[in-house]
Amino acid sequence: MKPLLRLRDQSSRLVVGLMSGTSLDGVDAVLARLEGSGLALDVEQEAFAHAPYPDALRNLLRRNSTGEDSSVRDLTRLDARLASCYSEAVDRVLSEAGRDRRALDLVGSHGQTVQHLPEPADCAGEEVRATLQIGNPSTLATHLGVPVVGDFRSADVALGGQGAPLVPYFDYVTCTAPDEHRGLLNLGGIANLTVLPADGGPTDVRAFDTGPANMVIDALAKRLFDAPLDRNGRHAASGTPDHDLLADLLEGEYFRREPPKSTGRETFGADYVDRLLGAAESRGLDAADTMATATLLTAASVYQAYAQYLRTEHTLDVLIVSGGGIHNDTLMNMLSDAFAPIPVRPATEYGLAPDAKEALCFAVLAHETVNGVPTNLPSVTGASRATTLGSISIPGPEPTPSN
Repeated sequence: MKPLLRLRDQSSRLVVGLMSGTSLDGVDAVLARLEGSGLALDVEQEAFAHAPYPDALRNLLRRNSTGEDSSVRDLTRLDARLASCYSEAVDRVLSEAGRDRRALDLVGSHGQTVQHLPEPADCAGEEVRATLQIGNPSTLATHLGVPVVGDFRSADVALGGQGAPLVPYFDYVTCTAPDEHRGLLNLGGIANLTVLPADGGPTDVRAFDTGPANMVIDALAKRLFDAPLDRNGRHAASGTPDHDLLADLLEGEYFRREPPKSTGRETFGADYVDRLLGAAESRGLDAADTMATATLLTAASVYQAYAQYLRTEHTLDVLIVSGGGIHNDTLMNMLSDAFAPIPVRPATEYGLAPDAKEALCFAVLAHETVNGVPTNLPSVTGASRATTLGSISIPGPEPTPSN
């Protein structure tokens, strides 16, 4: 308890944030100096590093992220294996900054989502909502000798919320403007959109997952071109989108569901890609046209979500984009076309590193957990009330050397 009390009393903390998302490409790690809380939060990013997953680990994670193929034995071992990966990512970002573990105060780890089931369903005679992120925080804290905050989604789900998205609290405290309605779009495996009204409070924030971003595009790149991704969107740029197929895709159940809502591999994983490929083949589309259609699906579903559920309250003055999808030039051009005349700008123009944003978010969330500050936004997730997020794991004392 004493280490936690000391940590609570610190006004300034050096924190690592870790994010491993639905793309299953690896772990993003950010080192940041954090001070204050809420709108008075001061964030100074010191370093960023990406630690790719080995192919064998990525494949095992993908197999165990589907209900049909997962194994409780594999999941148990992956829980420990990922903690080791996260420890290596922490050391990597500390090395980038020229620091060691002794300087570190706290780690915030999102964990790897293997199942996200926020809608109530029967479990042994009782309806439950559930979410599971692996990469055990207690194991990680023990490896590092540093307190770790993890399991950020469960408390919100327990209160009837979606447990996602979690980035809107970070968006609110770092990007709210006094005179500009801002949209913040993160293009990871899944796309999530946050709307920050000018000079708004936390109850004014609106956000939800709009659908797939890189998840479907990357899966198609692997199937059609034997590549991990469509680099710079060049394959999509060489094709022509099929607008009839796009219209059919946009009629999908998730796109028609009203917020609050969140999604992941359960909806837009391998089965979805199989169906998309089957529909494309039946329409005679070649590989480039299929990729162009899937890329436009991301852009069109983001705009459709904004137009249906957000525009009536607040017309955006700007859309600020972060995440790996920012490097897909074709996707960015499609977003610009969809949102015109609203400008679409990279997060770098607002002082945010687009690849580091989600990891930095979990550094902030961990910092606020120790501060005792609620960081879920019920207006976003649908939870019955605001609550602090995450569980705190404190490492045991170092053994006393024997004489």
